Amino acid sequence: MSYGPNIPEFYRPLGIYAGRILSGRKPGDLPVRTIRSEFVINLKTAKALGLTIPETLLATADEVIR
Repeated sequence: MSYGPNIPEFYRPLGIYAGRILSGRKPGDLPVRTIRSEFVINLKTAKALGLTIPETLLATADEVIR
């Protein structure tokens, strides 16, 4: 299982922020953006380790690797 930021979504706005700063805007004046986190479960690995993942947890996952 993994819970963390979506990496492409994390880096995408950096160019926009860099452009705004290089054009003269103050970093403190830029809005703070929140990054959505993803919950991923790898059932293949869980099975190899002998773990059973509850259905409720599988239902809440953003991605399930089978």
